[in-house]
Amino acid sequence: MSAEQPGAALPAAISVRGVRRVYDAKPNQVIALAGVDLEVAPGEFFGLLGPNGAGKTTLIKILTTLLLPTSGEARIFGFDVVEETRRIRRIMNMVAGGEQSGYGILTVREQLWMFSQFYGLGSREGWTRVDQLIEAVGLGEQRLQRVSTLSTGQRQKMNMARGLLNDPWILFLDEPTLGLDVAAARGIRELVLDWKAAVPGRTVLLTTHYMAEADELCERIAIVDHGRILAIGTPDELKRRVQQESIFRLELDHLDEGVAALARLPGVESAALAADADAEAQRVAVNLVLTDDAALGGVVTALAGLGSHILALRKSEPTLEDVFVELVGRGFGDEDTGGPGGDRTGGGQGSATADEKPIDVVGDDARETSSEPNLTETRR
Repeated sequence: MSAEQPGAALPAAISVRGVRRVYDAKPNQVIALAGVDLEVAPGEFFGLLGPNGAGKTTLIKILTTLLLPTSGEARIFGFDVVEETRRIRRIMNMVAGGEQSGYGILTVREQLWMFSQFYGLGSREGWTRVDQLIEAVGLGEQRLQRVSTLSTGQRQKMNMARGLLNDPWILFLDEPTLGLDVAAARGIRELVLDWKAAVPGRTVLLTTHYMAEADELCERIAIVDHGRILAIGTPDELKRRVQQESIFRLELDHLDEGVAALARLPGVESAALAADADAEAQRVAVNLVLTDDAALGGVVTALAGLGSHILALRKSEPTLEDVFVELVGRGFGDEDTGGPGGDRTGGGQGSATADEKPIDVVGDDARETSSEPNLTETRR
């Protein structure tokens, strides 16, 4: 990458316009992507969520130049995925969960050096880069260990090092923590965040079935089904789609006036005794639905006036999975019986409706360019 400061705004890291992918199959064609529009800004951590067969893998294959679109246009930092594949491959990389690339008889250091040669690094530069990344991912003690003897977590750290060898501008992560224990998964997430934060403009596109992971890492998320994007937004924006009100559970020492006294307060839409309240606990549990969080202040003041003491207070928050189930109508691991297996969606009907348009995203900064855009980075 160039060490020069960019003279103008970078083009969009990912720009997709009307991309379709159709497979010829019998008896009917299979539409994997049914006209996808997407834009990801440079430096963004973007998530792509969808059930099995939604079209995620097909879209990633197109963006990483492994598959041609049937129609439409897709660009990576201004480079066309059809016409400028070599330029794109120089500035991107991909890491998938559970991948077994390479040779088990090689040591970690030898394996990574082999891939450095595939990526076009010089021999001396390759060894230097390999040693830097081995330390960065925490495999210093395993550097001379055979790949076949690595644990699952150690192998995925090595795969992450492999994905960073060519110093990519954009990194595609396909379920990178699949099958890892809690500590190993946390280590991978921290590694990715540290890498992204080190240089402005580095971009990550993540697919995962772990909703907490997407919520923690992604600045924006697109939910995909039947080859269409149903919604785009920040995690908080998406959650507000399924819960406009504020829902709280209060536990009180007593409530002599009953829940009716709370239901009459301004901003309280409903108040009811919790069905799971423990009668022997000598406390009263109340579920409150408020117009917004601000109404809670009036409830607290009223309870104090009634002589009730709050023992516990908890706000009910929707999850990304709640959003997903509402939009898609099934869980993340459920198969769509309407299409064939794999990441291909049968039929041409998407699930998006008129009121499910994606939340507005960044402006159209994509442009055609004959030279590589600059990132503020010095290649090591």
